[in-house]
Amino acid sequence: MTTRRTRNSGRAARHRARVGAPAPMLPPLVLALPFYEVLDEEGVERIHDASMRILEQVGIDFRDDEAIDYWKAARADVDGYRVRIDRALLMELVAKAPETFTLAARNPERSVPIGGRHMAFVPTYGSPFVLDFDDRRRYGTLDDLHAFHKLAHLSPSMHLTGGIICEPVDVAVPKRHLHVVYSLLRHSDKPFMGATTARERAEDTVAMARIAFGEDFIANHTVLTGVLNCNSPLVWDATMLDALKVYAANNQAVIASPFVMAGASTPASSAAAVAQLNAEALAGVAFAQLVRPGAPMIYGQFLATVDMQSGAPMAGTPEISLMNFMVGQLARRYRLPWRSSGMTAGSKLMDAQAAYESNMTMQSVLLAGANYVFHAAGWLEGGLTASFAKFVLDAEQMEMYHRLGRGVDLSDLEDALDAVREVGPGGHFLGTAHTLEKFETAFFAPKLLDNRSFEQWTAEGAPDANRRALRRAGEMLRAYEPPPMDEAVDEALREYIAKREAELPEGVE
Repeated sequence: MTTRRTRNSGRAARHRARVGAPAPMLPPLVLALPFYEVLDEEGVERIHDASMRILEQVGIDFRDDEAIDYWKAARADVDGYRVRIDRALLMELVAKAPETFTLAARNPERSVPIGGRHMAFVPTYGSPFVLDFDDRRRYGTLDDLHAFHKLAHLSPSMHLTGGIICEPVDVAVPKRHLHVVYSLLRHSDKPFMGATTARERAEDTVAMARIAFGEDFIANHTVLTGVLNCNSPLVWDATMLDALKVYAANNQAVIASPFVMAGASTPASSAAAVAQLNAEALAGVAFAQLVRPGAPMIYGQFLATVDMQSGAPMAGTPEISLMNFMVGQLARRYRLPWRSSGMTAGSKLMDAQAAYESNMTMQSVLLAGANYVFHAAGWLEGGLTASFAKFVLDAEQMEMYHRLGRGVDLSDLEDALDAVREVGPGGHFLGTAHTLEKFETAFFAPKLLDNRSFEQWTAEGAPDANRRALRRAGEMLRAYEPPPMDEAVDEALREYIAKREAELPEGVE
């Protein structure tokens, strides 16, 4: 019976592959590999102490009057917008943030635990340009965003639909967030990311989530995340803090994420860069606990190093990997879920440079144990461009990282030894019962990486990875079917958008 079920499952998988139907979402990875740590205990404490001295002696700006009132009430040392935070107060506040929490999805089967050894993969975010199906670099549109959200929904390795994968520049800026959130809710039933570029945009995101999930559900569950960048060095501005206050007050998760350009926005030192970003991120986590004790937070950062000759940001460098390892150790010290960035690349095309840079960084992120792997599919040109080809290629790479992160499976060792006894010296294993049962699942077989003979590849027109990926992305979009949504909920969301659009200006003053 087991063999028959396995074979039936294999036939179903082959049928899905032929017709382009989506495979089930992979469960969030539970990392079975050991954490890779580059610092000993003394090294971790030295970085921690350096961060504490930055906050105690230099301080950090919270450029928002309401935020300053919170810090004064907490008895921090406040001078104008400069806040100096004693390490005891800081650690007391940070300890209130939960070590783990769950992102609830519209489809409960797609809810995602965040923290511990769990690892979730999330698409790229915020690109003004797209590299489209004709290999043209152009500004993104709402149709492009819809397509990316559909691909994220269909990709087994993407645990969140993401957020603003590309900027839909054909929609007015004051109204853009409404259409982004609607697309996320309508085109997928995975957890999603909300708007953070103004208080009212964060409020609209929460209001639309209440419509989709229900008022009582939102009151007691976390369904979305928002990424908030500290302006390194050492500034939390009013825009980011307003969004943080909205999400924290409503028990929605915030990623406190310094945007690190090591050598430009931090000292030209990997250790010092980590000490600074650690101070910035912890200050954000602590502030959220002033707004609402126990508010779910993700400690994190975006890491890039700067070419000291040109000033250009670089991806895939050894120092980025080393910093990821250090940040992972610090996150575990504070018992916080943490975010990093996975498949990032400075390349302008889906080429060898993009592959090298992306995998250099992602391997360190996996081994460092990041819980929320942002920019895991589609990122090009330092984030300026979202590529359809790279999206699907990256998504398949993330399936492979998922398999790697699960570690070694010893469960079939004895059955495999029976096959060795059956075959004996000089035979082969292709016809054994064990091989027939396991041949489809024993080894990961990528669909987009071409392992055929040169003659077979040539006969099909010698397609490179970019062409194969664009073809696959097109097949996925043609096969896409939206997840179910109650018609009354859909109508209520559309009515909310129409109401808010009538209230909002057409442009930014």
